[in-house]
Amino acid sequence: MIVSNVSLSGCAGVSSALCAAAGEGHLRGGSHRNTLTPTGHLVVAVCLGFIGTLGLINNSLVLVLFCRYKMLRSPINLLLINISISDLLVCVLGTPFSFAASTQGRWLIGEGGCVWYGFANSLFGIVSLISLAVLSYERYSTMVAPTEADSSNYHKISLGITLSWVYSLIWTAPPLFGWNHYGPEGPGTTCSVDWTAKTANSISYIVCLFVFCLIVPFLVIVFCYGKLLCAIRQVSGINPSLSRKREQRVLFMVVIMVVCYLLCWLPYGIMALMATFGPPGLITPVASIVPSVLAKTSTVINPVIYVFMNKQFYRCFKALLRCEAPRPSSSLKSSSKVPTNAMRAAAVTGPRRTNNFLFMVASLGRPVATIPQLGPSVEPTIDVTRGPSSDNNKPVIVSLVAQCDG
Repeated sequence: MIVSNVSLSGCAGVSSALCAAAGEGHLRGGSHRNTLTPTGHLVVAVCLGFIGTLGLINNSLVLVLFCRYKMLRSPINLLLINISISDLLVCVLGTPFSFAASTQGRWLIGEGGCVWYGFANSLFGIVSLISLAVLSYERYSTMVAPTEADSSNYHKISLGITLSWVYSLIWTAPPLFGWNHYGPEGPGTTCSVDWTAKTANSISYIVCLFVFCLIVPFLVIVFCYGKLLCAIRQVSGINPSLSRKREQRVLFMVVIMVVCYLLCWLPYGIMALMATFGPPGLITPVASIVPSVLAKTSTVINPVIYVFMNKQFYRCFKALLRCEAPRPSSSLKSSSKVPTNAMRAAAVTGPRRTNNFLFMVASLGRPVATIPQLGPSVEPTIDVTRGPSSDNNKPVIVSLVAQCDG
């Protein structure tokens, strides 16, 4: 049995405020299920240890690859670095404290440390969520943009990164000034927003946090990647077999991203709403600690999905392991840049409606068609079969326009 009837015995050495909060929860719950057994705390500590270690390794490796290989330093990759930095900060400034608390069965760094832990982890977690939404929008807008996308222009991406931090700060700072507050969570080994308060002040904040920091980013991600899939279907007539393969790959990646997003964050959101609107004592320590641990697994999953499943990063990763230079891609390496002559070639296609997707395809030497930013992978290009050409030594420019209604 993972739940114990020990109540406030773990309060020794912790501030009176924390003990009072634990005692209040005990009285409100009216149940013996108010903390975990030593075995339960040990299980949580082991899980947090694995999550913290893997998250630290994965995100540090992403930063090493980005710093070492210039070919990765494109604007859109900066968004991936922003996600890795926020996840890395969780692994460094958050997970070690909850890990240590779980090994001892109680919070170790006092009331001020609890407030700081709750604020910092909320801030970095929301930065990661908003960055995922900004990343999906950037890939979508790169496709629908009627003008040339210049990979040397970092202004738009820098604006998106700044937005993710400011937006997160807007929603995580209010508890420091009285709109809800940060305090002990679950069995008392982690700290977060107070989900159990029944006041209008706390409920209004929790509802806003749920809507604007969980639901809105999720809807943006689904919409943008849904549009990308729609665009792929529209161009499937050019090479049906290859387009079908590409469509299946993109669909698989989108499904993985959405499922992992929901797996990491939806249980935590549901737990928060149940604790807010449900009867006192509805959420037990076990029921609260599991969603909290799942949310922290995003620090491990994000680098795998968004970086190591990216061919460009993966080539650099293999090159790093082999201590050699990465093999050049057979397609264009530019993240989203299209040659100016290709833009002029597209102009002869005539006016286009604003809801059309414009795919600029350019190659040098043998005719190779590439479509920028079609998938969840950061790489904007894919190789397709050779097209007919009378002179393989001349550049071939192909412009594709696909309409995606809806």
